[in-house]
Amino acid sequence: MDGLPTIGITMGDAAGIGPEVIVKAVASGEVNSICRTVIIGDRAHLEQVAISIGVEANKLGEVIDLGNLPEIVIPGEDSAVAGKASAEYIIKAVELCRSGEIDAISTAPISKRSLHLGGYDFQGHTEFLAHLTDTKRFKMSFFGGNLRVVLLSTHLPLTAAIERVKKDPLIDLIEFSNDKISKLLVRDIKIAVAGLNPHASEGGMFGHEEADEIIPAIEHCRALGIDVSGPYSPDTIFLRCFNGEFDAVAALYHDQATIPVKALSFNKAVNVTLGLPIIRTSVDHGTAYDIAGKGIAEHGSMLAAVKLAAELASRK
Repeated sequence: MDGLPTIGITMGDAAGIGPEVIVKAVASGEVNSICRTVIIGDRAHLEQVAISIGVEANKLGEVIDLGNLPEIVIPGEDSAVAGKASAEYIIKAVELCRSGEIDAISTAPISKRSLHLGGYDFQGHTEFLAHLTDTKRFKMSFFGGNLRVVLLSTHLPLTAAIERVKKDPLIDLIEFSNDKISKLLVRDIKIAVAGLNPHASEGGMFGHEEADEIIPAIEHCRALGIDVSGPYSPDTIFLRCFNGEFDAVAALYHDQATIPVKALSFNKAVNVTLGLPIIRTSVDHGTAYDIAGKGIAEHGSMLAAVKLAAELASRK
C-alpha cells in the first residue's frame, strides 16, 4: 500500500443513498490496489447502513468519525441536522486535503435543501468547495471515459442560461478548459464547442447565437493557439467525443451536458470541479431519496469517482 494516494470520501446527506454507495464501494475492495480510502462521516450511521445491506462493519476501513448525527435519520427526508452534518464532512475533508493528510476528495451527494436548512446558503458542492478554498474561477465538469464535458453555466433557469451564451464568457470557458484539462491529462487536448440551437443553427436558419457569439469566441481562441473547433450540432457532438474524436466538449447549459453524460456513461460518469487547488471528484447523481434506505442503490459512480481521484492524484 506504500506510495498509494489517500482519497477522502465524504458521506454526503445521511438521508440519501450516499452512505450506502460508499459502503458498497469501499467494501468491494475494487480500489485497494490503487489508493487508500478514508471515509469522513458518522461511524454509527455508516455501520447501521452496512448492517442493513449485509456488509461487515470492519470492511469500512478507516473512518474519521465526526459523530454529528442522531441515532435515527429518516431516509428520504430533508432536514437541518443532515444538511449541517453533510457540510461538516466537506469542511473537514478540505482541511485534511489542504494539510496534506489526504490527496484528493470524492464526495457523495448532498441535498441542496438540507444544506440550506442546516445554515449553508450554497447552490451545491461546487460553490461550497470554491468558497472553502477561496477559489474565484472554477467550473463544473463531467468525465465519463473519453467524454469530458465542461459547463458554461450550471443551475440556472434555461432562459437565464441562454442569456449567458456570450462571446467573452465562452472565451473564458474555452481557455479555462484547455488549461485545466490539459494539466489533468498531462497532454495537449482538442476541444469541441456545442451549438446552442438545433443543428448549431444550420447557417442561421434556427437562431443567431452561433454567428453572433459562439463562432467569434472560437476564432479568438484558435488565434491564441488553442485546438478548438465548432460549433457542432448538439445532438451528435457528445457521441463524437465519447468515441474519441475530441478530448472535451464545451457545453452551454446544464442539461445539454448532463443528458448525454448520463445517457452514455450512466453509473460510470464522474463530476470533477475544475479550478480548485485540490482534487475533487463526485458521483454524477443526487441523493435519490426515492430509493434511500432500500439497499438497492448502484455504487458504480462512487467507484468511478474514487478511481478517477486516485488516478489524478497519482499524476500530481
